[in-house]
Amino acid sequence: MAITARQKKLVQQSFAKVEPIAEQAAEIFYTTLFEYDPSLKPLFKNSIKSQGQKLMATLKLAVAGLDDLDKLVPVLQNLAERHVGYGVKAKDFTPVGNALLHTLKVGLGEQWNAELRQAWVDTIHIVADVMKAHAFSK
Repeated sequence: MAITARQKKLVQQSFAKVEPIAEQAAEIFYTTLFEYDPSLKPLFKNSIKSQGQKLMATLKLAVAGLDDLDKLVPVLQNLAERHVGYGVKAKDFTPVGNALLHTLKVGLGEQWNAELRQAWVDTIHIVADVMKAHAFSK
């Protein structure tokens, strides 16, 4: 479970650029997610606006947590347990990750490139792998 120092820096710097447009980013994310997999929509009981605020807060925590993955793991495990309680399945992580990548691509525009995409892909895999291992390997 590792990303390079450069990847961590790229992810953290790019997220800082998305944060000011958090509300629009969340809207792009959920619109994209429900296009990718409409069956996920019933999992979201709260308004998309409040859900988007939670999403961005969680992403902020995860991105900051890249500085100390050992401290991030229990946070992700707790998050995984909550998501299982909401009805999330292991297969749901793929459309979520893809929707996040699309959101970042749209939000970052010309700043999005292959290296940044790979840094996010690797980061998303770390998060998803920790969460899925905890929630679905019991």
